[in-house]
Amino acid sequence: MIYIVMNALPIAAATAAGLAASLLLRWLLGRLGIGAAASTVLRPAVLIAVVLAQAWLCAILAGALILAPPEAGAWIMAIGSAVVIWIGFVVPTTIVNHAHRGLSAGAMAVDSLCWLAVMVTQAVVLKSIGLVPPPT
Repeated sequence: MIYIVMNALPIAAATAAGLAASLLLRWLLGRLGIGAAASTVLRPAVLIAVVLAQAWLCAILAGALILAPPEAGAWIMAIGSAVVIWIGFVVPTTIVNHAHRGLSAGAMAVDSLCWLAVMVTQAVVLKSIGLVPPPT
């Protein structure tokens, strides 16, 4: 996992961009009456958990981008990797968590789409800044 340390700056920037995209999208959806409005104040422990969780997800995405085969093209692989991780891990987890809590299908859809926006934003930032592969 040395690649995480070697790519700390792109991962931190992509994490911040993902957090901003999530907050902005949730604020916009709340203003439109779709989903709950984003809370402007988070307890410090919750904020730390959110940042760490998004940073970890971003680090996993960075690893996928480093390992992605170049044949399909850099941007196709960047966006494609984000979508594959989203549809393979984020969507099922969101559905299960929402189902256990008894939340509506609409809430599942809104949260899943917000996560898609986060993942794609992170992929774009990671690819734009560039990633350094670990030494072989």
